[in-house]
Amino acid sequence: MLQTILAISGKPGLYKLVSRAKNSLIVEALDETHKRQPAFATDRITSLADIAMYTETEDIPLHKVLTNVKNLENGKTVSIDIKKADGNTLREYFAKVLPEFDRERVHNGDIKKLLQWYNILINNGISDFDEEMKPTEGDNIDDRKEK
Repeated sequence: MLQTILAISGKPGLYKLVSRAKNSLIVEALDETHKRQPAFATDRITSLADIAMYTETEDIPLHKVLTNVKNLENGKTVSIDIKKADGNTLREYFAKVLPEFDRERVHNGDIKKLLQWYNILINNGISDFDEEMKPTEGDNIDDRKEK
């Protein structure tokens, strides 16, 4: 599922991949408008499946971090006010989610964006973050990295 959920640099929120056009991707905003628009090759487009968070030991894939937030919040949106939370509040909360996160390389803005993305996904009924990582019949785990 996270393969088709995209973040586009310079545009707020998240987008769902709907289709591919000749020179662009057609994406749909994951907000109340559900507006469809093209995303071009010049836009910095990143699939959520390709994002990881820094920790003291190794990078943790975003789907595991989102699952940790979901477990902490019992599948509901985050309990802190993301817009009003200061840096210390964000870091204390995130330490509950991912205790070993790299405090030097993970910035407050990264935590805020992750929590906003989590809320967007939950509000759109997307809550099975590990879904794509489950092997399907005939699926080779090593091949999924190429997709």
